[in-house]
Amino acid sequence: MRFVSSHAERSAVRKALLCGAALTLLPTTAFAQDATAEATLDTSRTTIDGENAIIVTAPHYVPEGTNTASKANIPLIETPQSVSVITRDQIDLLNFVDAQQAVRYTAGVFGESYGPDLRFDFLTVRGFTPKEYMDGLATPNSTSISSVGVDLYAFQSLDVLKGPASVLYGSSPPGGLTNETSRRASSEFGGEIGVKYGTDDYKQIAGTMTGPVSDMLDVRFTALYRNRDAERDLVHAERLLAAPTATLKLGPDTKLTLLGYYQYDTVRGDTNGFMPVYGTLLDNPLGKISHRANVGDPNNLYKRRQWGAGWDFSHDFGSVSFHSNTKWSRYNEDTPTQIYGSGGLIDNNFDGIPDDYRTVLQSNFTYKEHVTSFATDNRFDATLGTGPIEHNLIAGVDYRRTFNDSAYTFNYGIGTVDLFDPVYTTYTDAQLRPGYATRFNTQWRKQTGIYLQDHAAIGNLYLTVSGRYDWVRMSYMTPFAAADVDTPLTKQRQKKFTWRAGANYVTDSGFAPYVSYATSFEPVVGTDGVTLAPYKPSAGKQWEGGVKYDARGLGEGIKLLVTATVFKINQTNVVATAPSVSPVFGTQSGEVEVKGAELEFVARLRDQLSINGAYSYNDSEVKKSNVAAEIGAPLPVTPKHKLSLFVDYTIQKGSLGGLGFGFGGRYTSDSAGSLPGPFNPVVYYGEASTLFDAIVHYDIPGWRIAVNGSNIFNKLYVARCSGPAGCTYGAGRQVIGTVTKTF
Repeated sequence: MRFVSSHAERSAVRKALLCGAALTLLPTTAFAQDATAEATLDTSRTTIDGENAIIVTAPHYVPEGTNTASKANIPLIETPQSVSVITRDQIDLLNFVDAQQAVRYTAGVFGESYGPDLRFDFLTVRGFTPKEYMDGLATPNSTSISSVGVDLYAFQSLDVLKGPASVLYGSSPPGGLTNETSRRASSEFGGEIGVKYGTDDYKQIAGTMTGPVSDMLDVRFTALYRNRDAERDLVHAERLLAAPTATLKLGPDTKLTLLGYYQYDTVRGDTNGFMPVYGTLLDNPLGKISHRANVGDPNNLYKRRQWGAGWDFSHDFGSVSFHSNTKWSRYNEDTPTQIYGSGGLIDNNFDGIPDDYRTVLQSNFTYKEHVTSFATDNRFDATLGTGPIEHNLIAGVDYRRTFNDSAYTFNYGIGTVDLFDPVYTTYTDAQLRPGYATRFNTQWRKQTGIYLQDHAAIGNLYLTVSGRYDWVRMSYMTPFAAADVDTPLTKQRQKKFTWRAGANYVTDSGFAPYVSYATSFEPVVGTDGVTLAPYKPSAGKQWEGGVKYDARGLGEGIKLLVTATVFKINQTNVVATAPSVSPVFGTQSGEVEVKGAELEFVARLRDQLSINGAYSYNDSEVKKSNVAAEIGAPLPVTPKHKLSLFVDYTIQKGSLGGLGFGFGGRYTSDSAGSLPGPFNPVVYYGEASTLFDAIVHYDIPGWRIAVNGSNIFNKLYVARCSGPAGCTYGAGRQVIGTVTKTF
């Protein structure tokens, strides 16, 4: 049984010639004005008190601002909502490989619930799967894809806006959204090239280079190639990423920025664990299942190609500026073979006891999906004064259009495999590649929204009020019908008003208490299986209050940002899945609530000591559902407690100047793997875990050498059990060495 919150809704490359070179384009937004807009790590040699010294500067390690929360240049200390920003300085100094690693020391955000997945970044924020944005515009998400998996190396920062965000972005879950800001072109020449090698034959080469071509044109090119195995046996993955960008300065007040990305992924072998509960979470008389056991098949194949292209145009009229941001995106995913351990341990007499505790049923699930997306956001920004009040106003309209088409074939029980001594069956071509016979989703969606926001300053008091109205049009073919037979379109229209209001008071010492109220919505496609009425949009609301603190009064060389907050989120019109006459098997009777508290701090002291720490408390509960067993249950993959701390120190003086060490720990409490129901009466919990990370690094001008380890004591734990056949081990020990040449 699954409780489908509205965030899930049940839920090539365009080129342009530029200076004789072919550049793929992708949109950006005015986010380039953000303090995190350029990579700023620098290592220099100097003398301090007559001694030689190595100084590693990272001026944006501690974030000061982000446009994600307000679409305007408003400092974080003046923003009445919790926002976490993982800057490129943090990513580089701590050697994060992907977004799931990057949020390890971030409050309210949880990753790696499926272990070290090689395709996607699985995240939850305050109990909900966040909507993913790139450069302020929605990625080509669909009913089944919440993360497109573009590599973290392509981005300058990762922002997590917590709580409802529909007032500026339209449809989004009440837990919040993520926004990744692409690397930018610079007017100064610079760049890097780096190689990595690590456990499980992890190999990578990546680099980025930027600089001016002329007084009017700056360019950058970023690329990555990765070749790696997985912790599970007989799994191999490759990734190729290319991301060019250019900025045209058309005048002192006019700028056009072009960015692009293309990424190609292949994974061979079983992409996820799907282990039985006996031998992972529960005892197996034959022993513990190895974390390297593969109950899938080495012939499995996953392929993905995706790209995006567009522009951001800005013009400054003085007290008023105009921004127009547009992109096209394509996403193609194809899994022609996916044999996996589908039914758990064989139980032929259905008495609840496995026959031999070692034989696992295998099935084949083939799947393909194609998503096309167009998005544009156009707005005016204005600053004006009315007596003692200074206003920062934005008014805009955005539009997005998405088409996604997906199909599958599911062949249940095609064979078995031995859990402890796997010998893989040689299946026929018909069993391996049965095609894609059944439609999962064929859907068109258009969303238009108009929004207005006023950020008003009255001395040290800042008031933020925002409002938005959205119109959504959806058309879809009948799901779970034959994929090659078109069915009549079902058309739906939904509309919703959302708003946010908040206040901050920023004291001269840097303390800023705040309070806010915000709402959100998500369209829900389909017809209620009980009432037979079209679904209504889901609705979310959040109260949040807290205090922020920056280090403005602590002296030069000390940077610190602390956020402490409490919140309460309610979501209504949630679809609870249950047997019904509707193809989507759902009725819109659900309500969920998440209450919590968070503490997060990021510090960089005298370019020598870095500290990242966080604590999260989440109390989630299903308040209403037509499935009685769900009422009172916590939301899946929502640990009640998360505590993390990482400290890194670099020696500056003497013969050891440039040598640094870091050590950290992460604790996550257990969390439900699913909700109870008629198809899953027993709820299994992922195990609590305490993991430790470490890094050793050496910096000299032009070079950085680092060895970083995650889960260095190789703690074996079950990250999630979604059912008796759906258990996944958490990420084991990973050690990666990196050599980077900067110029």
